[in-house]
Amino acid sequence: MIRVAAVGDIHLGPDGAGTLRPAFDTLSERADLLLLAGDLTRHGTVEEAEVVAGEVAGLGVPVVAVLGNHDYQSDQEAGVAAALDRVGVTVLEKEGTVLDIGGVRVGVAGTKGFGGGFAGRSGGEFGEPEMKEFIRYTRRCADGLRDALEKLAEAGCAVRIALTHYSPVPDTLAGEPLEIYPFLGSYLLAEAVDAAGADLAVHGHAHMGAEHGMTSEGVRVRNVAQPVLGQAFAVYHLPVRASDGADPGAGTEAVAGRPAGVR
Repeated sequence: MIRVAAVGDIHLGPDGAGTLRPAFDTLSERADLLLLAGDLTRHGTVEEAEVVAGEVAGLGVPVVAVLGNHDYQSDQEAGVAAALDRVGVTVLEKEGTVLDIGGVRVGVAGTKGFGGGFAGRSGGEFGEPEMKEFIRYTRRCADGLRDALEKLAEAGCAVRIALTHYSPVPDTLAGEPLEIYPFLGSYLLAEAVDAAGADLAVHGHAHMGAEHGMTSEGVRVRNVAQPVLGQAFAVYHLPVRASDGADPGAGTEAVAGRPAGVR
């Protein structure tokens, strides 16, 4: 089993230093890696990113992140990513990374993603150039996610995870106002995950949503926005894919501090 800790939407600012570190310091005992699903800062400044960096530096497990819409607010997203990179965090955007965890190749493909809505109630590439670009941007994010997942498969990763900020499915938005679903995610992200294959899809962004969802092809989706989790992080246990590519089964899950299989 690979133990995947994940959280998003921690929204740290200068007054948040040290708030998550005590919980994160237990990660080496509870998980094999940490995923950060965007909205790590409040307003996307480098100063705020350095607070985040201080919370996740030297945890003893690999840390992989994508940025969220808040991290773009001040047009300093490159500086935000650089601050995280300096402490060893891998920040992904339409790309993947391969981790060696106890001899198992674990691949994480990431993109911020974007909105547009879901099947039957979604925007399209039609009309004004602004509308067409809105959806084309989402499509570029989804295409990058699919390509990254496919490359991880080619690299022989026994476990593959899709990491986004925006949601790939409406399931995990339950609790949010229906009117804002198009701004919380896109079915194009789920199509990318299903086309390339993954063992788990993780996202944030939907503070009032639900934790559990699934793509149409059966890939488990988890909304790890911290307001949804109600704690510093959740841990998901993923079985290692069989060498012949057979489905290893549904696996078990656990919340940090609770035994696997309780949910």
